[in-house]
Amino acid sequence: MELYSYFRSSAAYRLRIALNVKGMSYQQVSVNLLKGEHKLADYLAINPQGLVPSLKTDDDEMLSQSPAILEWIEETFPDTPLLPSSALERATVRSWCNQIACDIHPICNLRVLNYVADELGGGNEGKLAWLHHWITTGFSALEQQLVDDHNQNKRQGNFCFGTQLTLADIYLIPQVFNALRFNVDMAAFPRIMAIYQYCNTLPAFIDAQPANQPDAS
Repeated sequence: MELYSYFRSSAAYRLRIALNVKGMSYQQVSVNLLKGEHKLADYLAINPQGLVPSLKTDDDEMLSQSPAILEWIEETFPDTPLLPSSALERATVRSWCNQIACDIHPICNLRVLNYVADELGGGNEGKLAWLHHWITTGFSALEQQLVDDHNQNKRQGNFCFGTQLTLADIYLIPQVFNALRFNVDMAAFPRIMAIYQYCNTLPAFIDAQPANQPDAS
């Protein structure tokens, strides 16, 4: 498999974690967003949206959009499942995933931040205020839900869903990385930070960290 990736892309970061957890072999192809390589004709032929990540399967099929790719990985490689066994529990985990994928990440990614800074005249100060607001808003709700689930369902463990590593952790850790990168105050989110710190002791997460990618230097 070939993963078209940029080391700081949180969407690509998700896929690296999932592939590592599943023990899958893959090659990375760097697409430098800062240099505009995602806008070049060669890459647009692979992904007409001009976004990362894209994944080329062993059957030479090209997939895009990290939520869809993560579901494909889970269905195609069922060992080490990343979703719980019951439909209700899977819906709970997917709800947490979607809060990050739909309500936090899209409005805090590079192209949106650049639009706020440049096209809307917010500058760097406006860009950071925007990012801090939406990450804090999203994490406030997610923190409460994780705490409530932990207490009400007596779910012990170091992951979002207790003792089971799930897609929720795979979505959460890259988003926390971005929050810390932009100096978002995380003091109000102790449950989220405990999960983040624990996950980053695990080899699959360590190997997926942006600093450990071939295009990080």
